Amino acid sequence: MAEHLLEVKGLKKYFRLGRNQVLHAVDDVSFYIDEGKTFGLVGESGCGKTTVGRTIIRLYDADEGKVLFDGMDVHKLKGKEYKQFTRKMQMIFQDPYASLDPRKTVGAIIGEGLKIHRLCKTKQEYTERIYELLEIVGLSREHANRFPHEFSGGQRQRVGIARALAVNPKFIVCDEAISALDVSIQAQIINLLVELQEKLKLTYLFIAHDLNVVRHISDDTAVMYLGQIIEMAETNELFNNPMHPYTIGLLAAAPEADPDYERSRPHMLMSGEVPSPINPAPVCRFSSRCPHARLKCTEEAPELKDIGNNHYVACFKIQEGWV
Repeated sequence: MAEHLLEVKGLKKYFRLGRNQVLHAVDDVSFYIDEGKTFGLVGESGCGKTTVGRTIIRLYDADEGKVLFDGMDVHKLKGKEYKQFTRKMQMIFQDPYASLDPRKTVGAIIGEGLKIHRLCKTKQEYTERIYELLEIVGLSREHANRFPHEFSGGQRQRVGIARALAVNPKFIVCDEAISALDVSIQAQIINLLVELQEKLKLTYLFIAHDLNVVRHISDDTAVMYLGQIIEMAETNELFNNPMHPYTIGLLAAAPEADPDYERSRPHMLMSGEVPSPINPAPVCRFSSRCPHARLKCTEEAPELKDIGNNHYVACFKIQEGWV
């Protein structure tokens, strides 16, 4: 039995754009997730969050590093072992409009995994399982014969969740699963994911850019910047005691519902644009935007180190106690 359900070690995923241009989408990322927990992965658009999720589930092949699921190296699985792995790990995609085949009925979409893995012995069992999955996610059996265009965005995402649950997975990658939905619908989907996790003993990698949602649903959280994790901790620890200048700026940019607190709390404005992830220099990738940057930050890259209480930070200022 593996110590952790999922372990990501030194994961790298590059995209070659030309003869001498390499986009470092994911560059030496490491973390682990225990069974039954939710791990939040946050950061601004383009930082590599989705690429991490897709490489973990093997929609992309890793260039370097390991993804260990239940002790098995995901990127070395072949044949029957790989097919068994695809039952254990599923994905809920960001766009509920693009991720469902418009030519298939909802029943056929949900039932595809049941057919591939031969999980139903009879047609009646197959139909009843589809009805059961629809009801689990808050839809009715009458919806099975309808097509995706007949549903709202929230209903389509429920279909996507039902499709992921069909093969009884242990682990689900939730890739911006609520970002394309209205705010009121987002709350319904989040509550559904929490209920399903408790009921079915699921483990989540929850990828998002909405910090309040991540704080609500995640046990542990990592912050990504330009392909790398720059801070990682237990969720309450990270939100109550952010250490990396980027994390502080990211949290300061998220509005609070209390106007008095919003006016009184400190704000950190980050200047400049995110540098290009193409052929990045081996330095601190936040140094060009960081108000605390020194010469050392522009000459070498800080490692992600534990500063105590399982709080990991990649920042020379924090690690060396700069004033």
